[in-house]
Amino acid sequence: MEQEHTWTHATVLLNEAIQALDVQQAGTYVDATFGRGGHSRLLLSQLGPEGRLHAFDRDPLAAAIGAEIAAQDSRFSIQQQPFSNVTQLAAGTLDGLLMDLGVSSPQIDDGERGFSFRNDGPLDMRMDPTRGQSVADWLADAPVPQMAEVIREYGEERFALQIAKAIDRRRQERGALRSTAELAALVASAVKTREPGKDPATRTFQAFRIHINAELEELQQALNASLRLLKPGGRLVVISFHSLEDRMVKQFIAQHAKEVVDRRAPVTMPREMPLRALGRVKASEAEIQANPRSRSAVMRVAERTEAAL
Repeated sequence: MEQEHTWTHATVLLNEAIQALDVQQAGTYVDATFGRGGHSRLLLSQLGPEGRLHAFDRDPLAAAIGAEIAAQDSRFSIQQQPFSNVTQLAAGTLDGLLMDLGVSSPQIDDGERGFSFRNDGPLDMRMDPTRGQSVADWLADAPVPQMAEVIREYGEERFALQIAKAIDRRRQERGALRSTAELAALVASAVKTREPGKDPATRTFQAFRIHINAELEELQQALNASLRLLKPGGRLVVISFHSLEDRMVKQFIAQHAKEVVDRRAPVTMPREMPLRALGRVKASEAEIQANPRSRSAVMRVAERTEAAL
């Protein structure tokens, strides 16, 4: 009989995120990245009978956990879909949109998912392992320039070309990479220096995961949709775990929150923008001690204004 594993997940910035949403008892909310349901459960505890919470997650196990909650609570629903599918929701219907980005602890800790360079397993990295191309399949014939660009852009890795060339040599000599341990060892041989305490494969694994799941494209679509979906006073709350995501969120909020003055108008009154920036939150020292993975988390919060798009 196959052994079952229970992978634990500590929800990052749990109370801070729900507080930032300013939950209204009869409000309608979206948890765009359900994960293991930590944020959703706390949000549901603050909703009244008329409140509604819609969730999205590509991961089959996450969707199954969400389905169990939905079977017991009619205020909750979940779709096994990419979170960019929030674009399908009706305009002006949401009081809050929460996105907790990146990969969850159970996905990292389960070697069979292929996200981790510490736990050997198939070189997969798909959020939904039933759809799309795995990292192993992509690496089997990806051109060197494309691999180097992905590693450089999504991993911010200065040895991107050396790593891409090493992957190419390996597949020509011994065939395609198939396991996370093989990739981690190959990257370590190509990266000559690395920050103290950081595995040489960290940036490359991040880059391939982001690429194979189109994570930044997903994020941009969901951010753009938030302007249409949120009611005036509705909150946008986004938790990021690396600089690429956080930069996108920071720039998006800044772009839509700063006042614009029309210099051509006779009276140069500032034009109200659709968002109001409400600040940035990081994990407390206590949370970091309890959950070291929260160290890199940055939560940004904005509120929808009355301004028309």
